Amino acid sequence: MNWLKLAEEKKEEIIAELQQLIQIPSVLQKDLATEEMPFGPKPLEALQHMLKEGEQAGFTTKNVDNMAGHIEMGDGEEILGILCHVDVVPEGSGWTYPPFEGVVAETRVYGRGAIDDKGPTIAAWMAMKLVKESGIELSKKVRMIIGTDEESGFRCVERYFQKEQMPTIGFAPDADFPIINAEKGIANLIFTQTGSTETETIQFFQAGKRTNMVPDEAFAFVFGGLITIKEKFDTFAKEHGITGEVAPQGPMVKVLIHGKSAHAMEPDEGVNAAIFLAKFLQTIQLTPHSKAFVDFLVEGFGEDSRGHKLALNFMDDVSGDTTLNPGVIHYAPEQGSCTQVSMRYSVTYPFEEKLAACREVLKQMGITLDLGSNSAPHYVDEKDELIQTLQKVYERNTGEEAKLLSIGGGTYARVLDKGVAFGMLFPGRKDVAHQVDEYVDIEDLVKATAIYADAIVELASKTSTVGEK
Repeated sequence: MNWLKLAEEKKEEIIAELQQLIQIPSVLQKDLATEEMPFGPKPLEALQHMLKEGEQAGFTTKNVDNMAGHIEMGDGEEILGILCHVDVVPEGSGWTYPPFEGVVAETRVYGRGAIDDKGPTIAAWMAMKLVKESGIELSKKVRMIIGTDEESGFRCVERYFQKEQMPTIGFAPDADFPIINAEKGIANLIFTQTGSTETETIQFFQAGKRTNMVPDEAFAFVFGGLITIKEKFDTFAKEHGITGEVAPQGPMVKVLIHGKSAHAMEPDEGVNAAIFLAKFLQTIQLTPHSKAFVDFLVEGFGEDSRGHKLALNFMDDVSGDTTLNPGVIHYAPEQGSCTQVSMRYSVTYPFEEKLAACREVLKQMGITLDLGSNSAPHYVDEKDELIQTLQKVYERNTGEEAKLLSIGGGTYARVLDKGVAFGMLFPGRKDVAHQVDEYVDIEDLVKATAIYADAIVELASKTSTVGEK
């Protein structure tokens, strides 16, 4: 079966399907969340849209508590799961094209979610349609499981698997090709500083909305002379190649710095506005409590993103470096400071030992460390039949070696007993997930559709033995 030819014939339909999904701004809406809309109306609308698409195409669908759902075809006791999500991170500012329109420009579709994870979701969905239309008999159920809270904690799939059967095998089209068989652990570390009763130089400091994004903006209200601070800022901005502004704010001065957003799994791809703001504030005269706050940010995270200064650094051959992203930061004198950090840690990371070592370092800084949440690393052995089958599929469709990868991002693959991340960012393509002007290459969208169709047949057809007990 020439899946690429079949996918090419549906290129316009694939693009249109993606545009429709991008046009639903399915960002978590905490303030509008209800029992009927657990993550707000827009994530639910995106889920309902996909389930309606499934129904209209003759698939079996199910909605699980408006948190997640599935589109299903095939028969059998075994289940091949394809785990996707339709929620997206906030759009941020500075887009060339509107983030929720799905603009086609030259060879790309632009929009929030284009590569994470609406583009891959549509590629997998269209692959299911191709397989269904082919008439190939399946020995397993093929179930596209659709979540609506992947970017904010996986609560959707947690609820789903409380009520539905775990797939025997599966993959998540939400990362990189060829195959990711190792995902780092993801811990939310909370660094806090007690409050102050003194009149502090810094009256307020705020940066970031999500721990899984590098903050692209940070601001602070400080006491000081406007002219002096502006002169210092102009010098600092020129020296560091950043932009921002200084303006009066009542009796205080507001300092705003712009950075560059990126995914927390590789903070070095972005420019953390909070760290640069803290560095700038070190150039003015600060009261002790304010100084301790900015010194902690700069000393802990200013030199690198690998945690060396906090004794959290570690790497292994399976998954590489541990990384830290200070993503949500707040300071007010009476409340103290709270810095939430997304730590993506290596598969063999000695977790308790490293946190204990970090707490020893923090004693000198007047900072405490608490663990907010922790998702353990995920790993599937390279000799597993699932891995070897997907390698064969990838190599057959691309002519390239299917190397195994590890990532610092977390996909739904980690909730499966046996699952991997499989695409759809191809080698050599820039990773623009969570960034301004996020896009997907149309050529890649079509090619991924063909690869997923081939993978479905290999893993779930009458001749497949993958995952059988």
